Amino acid sequence: MNKIELIEKISNKTNLDKKAVAQILESFEDVVVDALGKGEEVTLTGFGTFLAKFRSARGGVNPQNPSVRIQIPAVTVPKFRAGKTLKDALKQIHIDKKPEV
Repeated sequence: MNKIELIEKISNKTNLDKKAVAQILESFEDVVVDALGKGEEVTLTGFGTFLAKFRSARGGVNPQNPSVRIQIPAVTVPKFRAGKTLKDALKQIHIDKKPEV
């Protein structure tokens, strides 16, 4: 599902017009990015937690020329930890769709 499809589904579910849903989704993205940029976590209880993790600089290998060593710079990367409600919902879907033998 892409962003347009997500907006359409939320619009249908909430009876809000697509433009309003798009603004809300863009605002949500902005708020999460701002919070992560400040080193904060964004927790949606039951759904999950968005956080930023610092990855130190390290050495690596050039995949196009494995004999060449390269330096990979330090970077901050986004992470998502799924919450219990989300995990349980996905487990239930997996159980319901178990193939019959």
